[in-house]
Amino acid sequence: MLPLLASLPILLAIILMVVVMWPAKKVMPLAWLLAVIIAATAWQMPIDWIAGASIFGALSGFNILVIVFGALLLMNTLKNSGAIKTINATFNGISPDRRVQVVIIAFLFGAFIEGAAGFGTPAALAAPLMVGLGFPPLAAASVALIANSAPVSFGAVGTPIIGGVAAVLDLPLDSAELAGIGLWAAIPHSIAALIVPVVVVGVMVRFFGENRSWKDLGPAVPFAVFAGATFAVPYILIAAFIGPELPSLLGGLIGLGISIPAARAGFLVPKDTWEFANRSKWDSAWVGVKELLPTEEELEQAKTQKMADLPISPMKAWTPYILVSAILVFTRVIGPLQSFLSGLTITIPDILGTGLTFNFAWAYLPGTVGFMLVAIICIPLLSFGSKAKETWIATFKQIIPAAIALFFAVGMVQVMLNSGNYPGATVDGMMVALSGAAAAAFGGIWPIFAPFIGNLGAFMSGSNTVSNILFSAFQEGVALEAGIATTVIGGAQVAGAAAGNMICVHNVVAACTTVGVLGMEGRVIRINLIPSLIYTLMVGVIALIGVGIV
Repeated sequence: MLPLLASLPILLAIILMVVVMWPAKKVMPLAWLLAVIIAATAWQMPIDWIAGASIFGALSGFNILVIVFGALLLMNTLKNSGAIKTINATFNGISPDRRVQVVIIAFLFGAFIEGAAGFGTPAALAAPLMVGLGFPPLAAASVALIANSAPVSFGAVGTPIIGGVAAVLDLPLDSAELAGIGLWAAIPHSIAALIVPVVVVGVMVRFFGENRSWKDLGPAVPFAVFAGATFAVPYILIAAFIGPELPSLLGGLIGLGISIPAARAGFLVPKDTWEFANRSKWDSAWVGVKELLPTEEELEQAKTQKMADLPISPMKAWTPYILVSAILVFTRVIGPLQSFLSGLTITIPDILGTGLTFNFAWAYLPGTVGFMLVAIICIPLLSFGSKAKETWIATFKQIIPAAIALFFAVGMVQVMLNSGNYPGATVDGMMVALSGAAAAAFGGIWPIFAPFIGNLGAFMSGSNTVSNILFSAFQEGVALEAGIATTVIGGAQVAGAAAGNMICVHNVVAACTTVGVLGMEGRVIRINLIPSLIYTLMVGVIALIGVGIV
């Protein structure tokens, strides 16, 4: 009975957003309220703990909001300064084919940013960039989330494994078990990396193309697989022989370094250029905030305009993204700098006496040290002073609806997580009850089901790292009980959680906000659900094969 009750807030959120098509800002307060009622009655969770967990969740949601605000601010800055016109022209110079552009930006550029920063940053950065190039905003949000899957388990310089698995299982960073878990997470991801770019193109042409046909995918498959391989090969080799810190970061960087020149040279690029239909034929749900879209005239100018005639040089226009990337890499890779910045925190300890402590690492978040800092640098760099104030004010207004959704979504998760952690609790928490019931139901085929636990954890928490913190010990316990390899099951947990990033409420809200389609979260989840589940099932099948090998 308890597992069924624990599932109700999740089911309510899914039904209202995916089926009824309510926006997250309306759904998540209701889902939070239902979780609170269930926690207070069935779990006997004290009021002070419910309030403390909800406040802690809202504060944690603020961390995500800072990243979203920073990404949106940078995008608005580039648009209002005219830099986005130059960026459009440079990408059209690589290839005017949208299928090639989406592979390079959403998959490879996103993988590099994921490796450097993680925590939802890639979709928040890549999606608005695609909108600036003329992609329908809803399409940009959806494909950016699908593309940001294989890199996630090694995102933020290996945080999901180092800060998640290793911390929970108390494994030394040089231990054979941790290396094995990293390898068995990388194996399915490297295979998926050959397929995900194809899926990204397929979703784009099928749901957002003028013909709504899979046939438009065919000519782009060779380049998509090639680009996936330029990422997957260094990715798996680095994971196997170096460690979990750099597979995504270097895999994305190497992939970009190979794929961009290849695309410029026309290698495996489709002969016929594929473009979206005229904007007058777009579904109104694709657009949202029209002010974020370049006009048709601006896009046409970008296709024909010579670089010498652009108001801002390519080097200067791309400098903000170069700075963001460099700052994120340096602050994550240089140990003393990382320690210094991450130590600059605002702490709210022992919220309402629960022991829950919120740390706001203001100097380390990508939204501040990356996006906002660069947006400030852009004021003199792009001669942007006259429009800077109105850009910041407009961005604040755009972020308000997302704040409501995020605060209640993360608050609900924290109530569910802590429902069994308060002093005197006699039963496991709501999340543990859910996973335990699933394990009992699918025990005979656990390797296949293990990644779905990871997916569920990421869907609820919005983080591969948090999913690993929640379920790594549980997964290891099930593996030991069943007498199967803990490294394979651990890898399945990590990889499954990455697939959950495609549909988790937090990331979907963040991506939709940055491209101006807040309220369309249900559509994005509905589009991305099948790729997420297929990805997770593939991880499970590989894990089933793996336990027979190890």
